[in-house]
Amino acid sequence: MKRIFSMLVLVLLAHALSPAAAAQQVYVVRHGEKLDDSKDPVLSPAGEARAGRLAQMLAASGVKTIYVTQYRRTALLAAPLARTLDITPDIMPAGDTAALVKKIKSHGPDDIVLVVGHSNTVPEVLKGLGYAGDIRIEETDFDNLFVLVPKPAGAPALVRLKY
Repeated sequence: MKRIFSMLVLVLLAHALSPAAAAQQVYVVRHGEKLDDSKDPVLSPAGEARAGRLAQMLAASGVKTIYVTQYRRTALLAAPLARTLDITPDIMPAGDTAALVKKIKSHGPDDIVLVVGHSNTVPEVLKGLGYAGDIRIEETDFDNLFVLVPKPAGAPALVRLKY
């Protein structure tokens, strides 16, 4: 985990020190592992552990806003970080990616945002924010941490980490 965190810090520092780079950063993750396959499950012990790792990784990141969906698994993944940072997550409907993207784009140039979504919404959010590459998240894939850094011109920089 230290290696991943070190890589993340280096990427973010490179963008922060570049005079042409925008300061806003968007972290995008999928909810953690689910306890079961019901419509609105809680996190399994593995998902709860993942939520703790995310909170450790992003505690000093400067996140000011957290977006989750109406499903408990997204809120539960964000909960440890939200408690640490004293942030109340904003709930956005999972089916309205356009509204979420509009909200993210309305943030100021120094804002840092975390989005907790689903395997089908994370790629849509990244695309809506200007990333043109192909992102696929398998149903059993919970360990992606996407770091999107908008640029003043052109496509944003995107780093895909595992946590």
